[in-house]
Amino acid sequence: MPPDSCSQICPITFPPPAGQTQSPVWTGRTFRIGDCETAVLSYATGRSGWTDELTAFHEATAGDDHYIDRASQKHTLSQVRHWLGAKPAVIMDVGCSSGAMLKLLLREFRDSSILGADYVRGPLDVLAGRLSGVPLLQFDLTACPLPDRSLDGIVLLNVLEHIEEDDAALAQIARILKPGGIVVIEVPAGPNLYDIYDRQLLHHRRYRMRELIEKVSCQGLRVLTQSHLGFFLYPAFWVTKKRGRRFLTAEQEIQRAIVSRQITSARTNPLLYRIMDLEAKLRSWIYYPFGIRCLLTCQRPEV
Repeated sequence: MPPDSCSQICPITFPPPAGQTQSPVWTGRTFRIGDCETAVLSYATGRSGWTDELTAFHEATAGDDHYIDRASQKHTLSQVRHWLGAKPAVIMDVGCSSGAMLKLLLREFRDSSILGADYVRGPLDVLAGRLSGVPLLQFDLTACPLPDRSLDGIVLLNVLEHIEEDDAALAQIARILKPGGIVVIEVPAGPNLYDIYDRQLLHHRRYRMRELIEKVSCQGLRVLTQSHLGFFLYPAFWVTKKRGRRFLTAEQEIQRAIVSRQITSARTNPLLYRIMDLEAKLRSWIYYPFGIRCLLTCQRPEV
């Protein structure tokens, strides 16, 4: 069944959104709340500064075919496949945005229940028209409305850096995972490389691997695998980021133009795709001690 035309059973019991007294029911196509139906189930969110316009900017410049995002998606699928196996599972892509990762999960895990979630409503409305039959939710991860122990797997790619209280977000991740459930986490690496790209995309921070492991461990999550993405490209990346730091005081229009040029310039370079493929093949035997992004797969212990 194609990913843009699917109908799923969703085993999660959703609490009523603010102002509602009846619990939403997933019909296989929409959420029904009383006599009303909606394609996107919305819960209250705070103010993060992230907007539909920022989502559109990032999607327009990076697209679905950027070499680093393709490598990220392949890694994520391999981790979910390895740790959850072939059994039916309930998997949520948190921060699903335009749905690139969500579509891959739908294709790969056809017997599982796949859900998407994001902080902003606009991309979810667009996605609902393209992926009919997929439960889509809007919520603030630091106040996640999902019940305890409701998910077997969570995909959390480049989300934590956008959340000021990332410890609170990780506490919610640990709470909603079932015992034995896993979360695949990806965040930008290298606090000393924070530049105009990070500022334009409202990153609160970049991470050191040690710091990230400490944060997940404090929430009771056990690290299964750890590595970095973009190890072989790191020297060139380091130079670019250091140059980018010079423009932190430049006008917003100048910063936006530079960031757009940085993202699109290497987007379709075939050599970069081959380098990332080689890196992925070697990752099973080699630990990459640094890179462009931190990769972490964690599990909620069985007991």
